[in-house]
Amino acid sequence: MKDMAADRHVSVVIVGGGQAGLSVSWHLSRAGIDHVVLERHARFHSWRENRWDTFCLVTPNWQCRLPDFPYAGDDPDGFMLKDEITDYLDAFAESFDPPLHEGVTVTRVAQEGQGYTVETSAGSWHCAQVVIATGGYDTPMVPPFAQALDPAIAQIHSRDYRRPAQVPEGATLVVGTGQSGVQIMEDLVRAGREVHLAVGPAPRSPRKYRGRDATDWLYDAGHYAMTIDRHPDPAAAVSKTNHYMSGRDGGKEIDLRRFHVEDGVQLYGSVAGMEGSRIRFLPDLAKNLDDADRSYVGIRTQIDAWIAKQGIDAPEEPPYAPLWQPERETEEIDCAALGITSVIWSIGFRPDYSWIEVPVFDARGRPVYRRGVCEVPGFHFIGLGWLNTWGSGRFLGIDEDSAYLAEAIAGQLATARVGARG
Repeated sequence: MKDMAADRHVSVVIVGGGQAGLSVSWHLSRAGIDHVVLERHARFHSWRENRWDTFCLVTPNWQCRLPDFPYAGDDPDGFMLKDEITDYLDAFAESFDPPLHEGVTVTRVAQEGQGYTVETSAGSWHCAQVVIATGGYDTPMVPPFAQALDPAIAQIHSRDYRRPAQVPEGATLVVGTGQSGVQIMEDLVRAGREVHLAVGPAPRSPRKYRGRDATDWLYDAGHYAMTIDRHPDPAAAVSKTNHYMSGRDGGKEIDLRRFHVEDGVQLYGSVAGMEGSRIRFLPDLAKNLDDADRSYVGIRTQIDAWIAKQGIDAPEEPPYAPLWQPERETEEIDCAALGITSVIWSIGFRPDYSWIEVPVFDARGRPVYRRGVCEVPGFHFIGLGWLNTWGSGRFLGIDEDSAYLAEAIAGQLATARVGARG
């Protein structure tokens, strides 16, 4: 940790010491721009502390492209495990010694003249530019009606889930089918636990298709190069839940119908309410499964079109056919009767920007920017999904985004110096 007793004036303050914040730091360091990175925990805290034991990447290792630090291991098509990810990140940080201050919580950011005051648990900084690199995973989402559930039934959020042994004996209801929900469901199934699953509207993706990983095909086809300003439906792109699949065991698809048929996972629609030991569901299971499959087939169709257009010789695969269809919708269950002793919430997070007193948000509290650069001079965001492309919130696009942001920062600082001299 750097010495916080040093000069409290600096050109740029970066809030957040994850891969996004440190990627901006790398580019600012190369440009000779003085800055600090403030991290309330330790660097890469969320990777170390907020992931379960068997967590692994969903995107292949070759997509790990931090600034001047691409993945250099012997398994580019594999999927790094949790400890391997943190080793990679630590090696990146040690490759350039960023001006990182750990254990420092930022409590307030406000405009001060032509610059900003950044108040922290270790004193205040004054700067010309601020970069918010805290991500969007601050507050775990749990619906208010969860308070009405029988207190004898344990409730765990995906952020706090580590391993099956942590979950009370008995059956578990996993709520949510984004990437975390389906992978936690599988983790419990593999441990021999009885699992019930509330299926939400998340889409799913093929893993391997026609001889390659689906992400390889999509990358070649330019899918990941599409910018948000060229997307046919930018609002949907930003709000859509990530497609679910898995990197476990070398990468595989997640077909919830198959988990029901082969592993006995009981499937329901979206959770609608709770009271005592009873849980209600919307009658949308069939729709959610069909919608997920429609996304799955759509990606396959997109890949087929690319293969045909390029004249690529790739093995054919049979059309997708659903393995199972629900005969009826279960709209209410009694946890006591089914032996359900725990609920794992995996329905996402909300960002917390309550400490930012700068007018950079829309009416719904979402930051407004173009490629991370806000209209308010000197204020920026990095590391959010679709900041510019699909890869913006992932390892794939962070170098490009941070390089753009560092260049924008350098330009604004130069303009301010010219203005000051004039």
